Amino acid sequence: MARSEKVSAVAELADKFSSSAGVVLTEYRGLSVKALMQLRRSLGDDASYAISKNTLTTIAAHEAGLDAIEEQLVGPTAIAFINGDPVLVAKGLRDFARTNPQLVIKGGVLDGKFVTPDEVRRLADLESREVLLAKVAGAMQGVLQQAISLVSAPLSQAARLFAALEQAAGENPSLLAAAPEATREPTNEELATEVTRKPTNEELAAEAATPAASAAPDAGNAPAAEPLAAPAAEDN
Repeated sequence: MARSEKVSAVAELADKFSSSAGVVLTEYRGLSVKALMQLRRSLGDDASYAISKNTLTTIAAHEAGLDAIEEQLVGPTAIAFINGDPVLVAKGLRDFARTNPQLVIKGGVLDGKFVTPDEVRRLADLESREVLLAKVAGAMQGVLQQAISLVSAPLSQAARLFAALEQAAGENPSLLAAAPEATREPTNEELATEVTRKPTNEELAAEAATPAASAAPDAGNAPAAEPLAAPAAEDN
C-alpha cells in the first residue's frame, strides 16, 4: 500500500472512530467472504463492519484518543463501528457467533470507555432501545389512562346525579320549594351559661316582694270583727 493510501486509510478510520457511538473489535480468522457478507447484512444500518490492518488501526485509534484498544489489536481484526443502537449490534454479533464460532469478540469501546468481551455479551442480553421505549410509552399510557379515569369518573357521576335531580324536579316542582328553617337547639355552652348565671339584686328584690304583696289583706275590704257573746247568767 502506498504511503498516500495509508494516510487516507488512517484518516478514514480516525473519522469513523470519532463519529461512531462505539466500536466492537472482533477476530474473523476462518470466516469465508460469504459469511462476512452475511454478518454485514445482519448488522444493518446499526453498524458498519470493516477489516483493517492493525498498524493502521493503532494509528487511527491513537489520533481519535482511543489508546485503550491497542492491546486488543492482535491477529486478524475486523471492527464493527456502531452507528445505531449498541444493544442491537451486540445482539447481532453474539447471534452470529453462535452459528459461526470463528467470530471472536475481543472487546470494544462504548461512550469513550473500554468494554470487555463479557460486557459486550451482557450488553447483548439487554432489551433494545425500541423495546424499552415501547415499554415506557405503554407504562405512561397506562398511568395517563388511570388519571383520565379518576378525573372523568366523578364528573360522569355528578352529571348523572344532576340529570336525575332535574327529572325529579320536573315531575314534582314542590321539591324545589325551600324547606322550613328548623328550630335551632341551644348549644351546650348556652345551656351551661343559663344554669350557672346568678340572679341580679333587682331580680331577687322583685321575687321577694311578690309573695308578701299577694298575701297581705286589703285594709279597706277587711271584714269587721264579730262582738264576743255575753256569758250566760248562772241559774241560782
